Amino acid sequence: MYTSKHTRLSLALAFFMFLPSLAAANNYHLTIGETTITLSSGPKKAMTINGTLPAPTLRFKEGEELVIKVTNTLDAVSSVHWHGLILPSTQDGAPGFSYKGIEPGETFTYRFPAKQAGTYWYHSHSAMQEQKGLYGAIIIEPKDKEPFRYNRQHTVVLSDWHDARPERILANLKRRPDYYNFQQETVLDLFDREAGESFGDAVKERMAWGEMRMMKTDIADVSGHDFLINGMDAEQNWTALFTPGERVRLRLVNASAMSFMDVYIPGLKMTVVQADGNNIQPVTVDELRIAVAETYDVIIHPKEDRAYTLMAEPMGRTGHARATLAPRHGMTADVPARRPRPKLTMADMAGHAGHADHAAMGHDMGEMDHMDHMDHAAMGHDMKPMAPKQDAFYAPNSGLIPTAYNGGKFLSYSDLKAVRPVYDERPVDREVTVRLTGNMERYIWSMNGETFDDAEPFRFREGERIRFTFVNETMMTHPMHLHGMWMILDNGQGKYRPAKHVIQVAPAMTVSAEVEIDATGHWPFHCHLVYHMHSGMMRRVIVEPANGEVSPAAPAPTHPAMHHQMHMGSGQ
Repeated sequence: MYTSKHTRLSLALAFFMFLPSLAAANNYHLTIGETTITLSSGPKKAMTINGTLPAPTLRFKEGEELVIKVTNTLDAVSSVHWHGLILPSTQDGAPGFSYKGIEPGETFTYRFPAKQAGTYWYHSHSAMQEQKGLYGAIIIEPKDKEPFRYNRQHTVVLSDWHDARPERILANLKRRPDYYNFQQETVLDLFDREAGESFGDAVKERMAWGEMRMMKTDIADVSGHDFLINGMDAEQNWTALFTPGERVRLRLVNASAMSFMDVYIPGLKMTVVQADGNNIQPVTVDELRIAVAETYDVIIHPKEDRAYTLMAEPMGRTGHARATLAPRHGMTADVPARRPRPKLTMADMAGHAGHADHAAMGHDMGEMDHMDHMDHAAMGHDMKPMAPKQDAFYAPNSGLIPTAYNGGKFLSYSDLKAVRPVYDERPVDREVTVRLTGNMERYIWSMNGETFDDAEPFRFREGERIRFTFVNETMMTHPMHLHGMWMILDNGQGKYRPAKHVIQVAPAMTVSAEVEIDATGHWPFHCHLVYHMHSGMMRRVIVEPANGEVSPAAPAPTHPAMHHQMHMGSGQ
């Protein structure tokens, strides 16, 4: 069939318009929908972006103007939040803060400049949808040469899949907080004692935990996950290739809903070169813990013509994700045996203050300010202030102190040192204490004793330098995330302190960070454990312009799913 030159040209243009992969690198069209994925245990119904889990990795260049169209084909409101990216609040993608979300059948176009480089990620910020698959990686290539070299790179997205619907999981936790604790101690564990510990001492310790209505094995709220690497479980074994002698960059993203992951590669050391997208002075480790929503970039240097196993174990040792790094497809390496499960200690409960102060409180570590004194007085206990120790991940004598694979070096926050100062050193204008609080018996999580519904926003003025001090009064580790602004971690590195978008705060620990208040608008500030955020551990941050103008009010929710997003802490 004959076609004119003009017709052929028109057809060619139409063809290219419908090939997103051939569009400019800074333009994407993403479609949120439902897809059936396959794990070793069978087919699963997932929420996906462009039909894949994880969502497509988006690649940009620093300085580009990004245009990302997102179409929602679900029957519920959805959204996309660009985690860790510096952008206008209207483009941040948190419903109820910066916009209303994306209604079913609608398309929303995000437009913002790529002001930074590094490894980041994106995910839904609506109705716990990230637990069902709405997450993917972002790579922004720098304008300038990086201070490290590598020959090839792989993106490694870690996640936790659960067959139960997120709404059902949260309802089960509300009914019985230990619903998913499948590793509870039994009477037989009394006979498995530490060296030198008498049976009487073991009984006394068990009674003390019983008085607090706590369990040493309550490391994570939810068990029963399949742990995935790039959407594949341990049996499916995602594989990445290398040539012996190459330096390989692994971009690690923890897109889990609830799982802190310990990452190691038997036979290889990892040199950490970026934390949360920012360059750090290289530190070589055998293992690292990546909190929910953190990213780390590491360089490995495999010299042998052999396969290596990349292991990612959740903090509670309830399973593992596994991938293979190899010169050729089809090669495998041994999978290390699961390591012993950790157990909490009294140091994890209340630091040096002792367990008696919290006895019989049902995990209530300051659920509400006005209830603190009532609860303690009723139990006959004095309120002793906690004085946790600051610096590393965990309190002294903690059951959560990691022991690296084969006794090697485990990455600590104190190891993170910026290549160059991210912000100028200057005095802080104000100090804000953020107590991480909650009631495990009722599964209510809060900040300064108030849930999201009940709390007044944090209000700041553009140009201020604020020092946040996190005091964790709960038995859980919380990865704290402030949208729109960076937290300068106080880890003893002076002007080379690293800037992070997520800071993990372990039980009985105090961690401080400074924030340059340089982004006006309404921003979420929350724990990134999805069921903690949706149970109240979240605040609104309002940043007023330096010129004295008032930031516009956040849009009101217009959909039941949106209502759920904004009213998370009532416990109903």
